[in-house]
Amino acid sequence: MSANDTIAAIATPAGRGAVGIVRLSGADVRRIARAMLGGVPVARRARHTSFLDARGETIDEGLALYFPAPASFTGEDVLELQGHGGVLVMDLLLRRALELGCRMARPGEFSERAYLNGKMDVAQAEAVADLIDAGTRAAARAAVRSMQGEFSAHIEELGALLTDLRTHVEAAIDFPDEEIDFLAAPAIATRLERVSARFDAIETAAAQGALLREGITVVIAGKPNAGKSSLLNRLTGDEVAIVTPAPGTTRDVLRQHVSLDGLPVNLIDTAGLRRAQDEAEEEGIRRAHAEMQRADRILYVVDASAPDAAAESEANADSAPAAGLPSGVPLTLVMNKIDLTGQPARASAGTPPRIFLSARTGSGMDLLRAHLKSSAGYREADAGALGARRRHLDALERARRLAQSAASGLARRQPFELFAEDLRLAQRALGEITGEVTSEELLGAIFGSFCIGK
Repeated sequence: MSANDTIAAIATPAGRGAVGIVRLSGADVRRIARAMLGGVPVARRARHTSFLDARGETIDEGLALYFPAPASFTGEDVLELQGHGGVLVMDLLLRRALELGCRMARPGEFSERAYLNGKMDVAQAEAVADLIDAGTRAAARAAVRSMQGEFSAHIEELGALLTDLRTHVEAAIDFPDEEIDFLAAPAIATRLERVSARFDAIETAAAQGALLREGITVVIAGKPNAGKSSLLNRLTGDEVAIVTPAPGTTRDVLRQHVSLDGLPVNLIDTAGLRRAQDEAEEEGIRRAHAEMQRADRILYVVDASAPDAAAESEANADSAPAAGLPSGVPLTLVMNKIDLTGQPARASAGTPPRIFLSARTGSGMDLLRAHLKSSAGYREADAGALGARRRHLDALERARRLAQSAASGLARRQPFELFAEDLRLAQRALGEITGEVTSEELLGAIFGSFCIGK
């Protein structure tokens, strides 16, 4: 495979549809257009035409759109054939393009070429995929902001501030004989404060974007008949789990996705935690423990009407719970069935926090939803979030630590060279976000996750 190949792919989902699109990009597009269409369409103007096979017979009729380089998505000559969306029709059009010298595009190769040709940076390309995969309106808006370059612009602004600092310190290195106390210059302290403030703002917006994209995984655990499945049904607003008075009804893991004011939540209902009665229940309990290990938060449901409710909640309140809950995973105790105890719905702060509610009546569910959003660090939908991924947050955190190291070294009057090196490494970490600093392995991982034809 070569970056100079002309590539082709079906750009619409597999299956039957009203319209299907075959997309081509590369240096041979004009030649292929003449062979398939009888001529090259006028740039950026839809043309109704016949799509021809090798014998000049019509495969299909539809619209052809031609985008000459460099004013195209990929920065190369691009041709889109919009025909009837039948599986066979799309396959015949693609086969014809391959006969004429195209090769099949790899997943994400159109977007990869757009990046390589300077049409977008890596963060923008990732935002394209995130927009396609967005599960909530807020996630889609955050992805659009990053796709349009807002996230990249913030990173570039932060990089410019670091460059400004490096200019000053490297001037001090280059002219050591000048009687200028660089360390005492108030402008340096002001610049360092601006850098710190920009890190705060960007990390906040990016963290919200990552939360909108990835969401949180919440495992519902507890003893049999505590009301775990009832709680799942109440959170989802549907009867997705079977609820019966018989203990051990839930034998396997049950997954449901919900949106809490734009925050994606992957809810997992698990088998009741007790001594297993048979092999099937034993396997269900094993899976429950495995899911809890991977959770972002555990909702441990306690039957508040049971005689041992207080003892059970206290037993699970320390760092090594008696029920075998994993340490290190945030825990919330859900005191369920308050409709049977006469207690009011309330939220109790502490370690762990407690939410008193009734999954049967819905009393206190608003407190639980608010608690889940707050504990995840989620602000109300949108709130200026920028589409971001975990790797972006990791790079930002490394850059921040290096900038803080530079500031700390400056305060201790360490050599200027160390200050400059920390700033250089901080800029390099920021460059990983936009793709200024990258590797073939990283690009392969990023674009390999895209759809073919995108």
